[in-house]
Amino acid sequence: MTVPLTDFQKRLCNRLQEGLPLCSQPFAEIAASLDGTESQVLEQTRELMARGIIRRLSAFINHRTLGVASTLVTAHVPADRIDRVAAAVNALTGVSHNYLREHHYNLWFTLQGESPGRIDEILQGLQRQLDVEFHSLPVTNVFKLDVRFDLVDDDALTQDVYEVPGIDAVPLRPEHKRLLDRLQQGIEVTSRPFDALRIEGRAGADVLPLLVELNALGVLRRIAAVMNYRQLGYTINVLFASEVPAESILDAGRNLARFRAVSHCYERRTFEGWSYNLFAMLHARSEAMIERTVREFTTTSDVRSYRLLPTVAELKKQPVRHKFL
Repeated sequence: MTVPLTDFQKRLCNRLQEGLPLCSQPFAEIAASLDGTESQVLEQTRELMARGIIRRLSAFINHRTLGVASTLVTAHVPADRIDRVAAAVNALTGVSHNYLREHHYNLWFTLQGESPGRIDEILQGLQRQLDVEFHSLPVTNVFKLDVRFDLVDDDALTQDVYEVPGIDAVPLRPEHKRLLDRLQQGIEVTSRPFDALRIEGRAGADVLPLLVELNALGVLRRIAAVMNYRQLGYTINVLFASEVPAESILDAGRNLARFRAVSHCYERRTFEGWSYNLFAMLHARSEAMIERTVREFTTTSDVRSYRLLPTVAELKKQPVRHKFL
């Protein structure tokens, strides 16, 4: 059931998802863009957080620029063993998302590690421990990574695609690492939220230039609201997997990324018995919107076949805490 929101709250949610301006009083700047006051924006943001509509204000960090490896992992787990296997997977600090999906391959989770080799070691250890075969599907191309829900105009089928995060590791200075570590604790909803980001040798406004640097380097994508999409009515959550010829993958990936229902879009490595190489996460308020998106994409791209894997249960959803210090 969709929670009721005022017009101002809808516009505020949209604006907070874009990210806080990197200035001394970001909520005042947001207020100006919404024809409101800073106190109104602060009050409404706190209310939306108290109601659970906004989960948190969080730093969106591009882990690839940190030299961290990641992959999507799937496995077939018998129903009577789901709880045990899910508990072992969820205990891994590198796992941020874990879902039970409607398919023979029913367990799907994301895993980060220091290197591809370390990820392989972790999966081999899990396989020995649980007697389950895990399949890794690392990313070979990123087409979209942008979780935003438009609460003002949610009928549009497509949208502009925001800049795709970089994949090359970036050298960081000690003060960058200290600030990134502090950012993982969250952002306060105050008039001057960055004043609380005090790190060794710097305080308050002195941190702002570092935030701007990290953003320019592509490490800090934005500091923005993480929405509880289910409370907003986005109750349909589907993993879309399609098989696209190698010569068509770039065009197909860019096309798929245009659709508003798509939050993540990747080309991934396949494995024996699984030929689907183009993946997307779809979020919508109705199955009709999912069907409309899939129909439009598959009729405008070179798609050999596809599968829809609806979410049965969310087993884990927790940001990976990176070690900077």
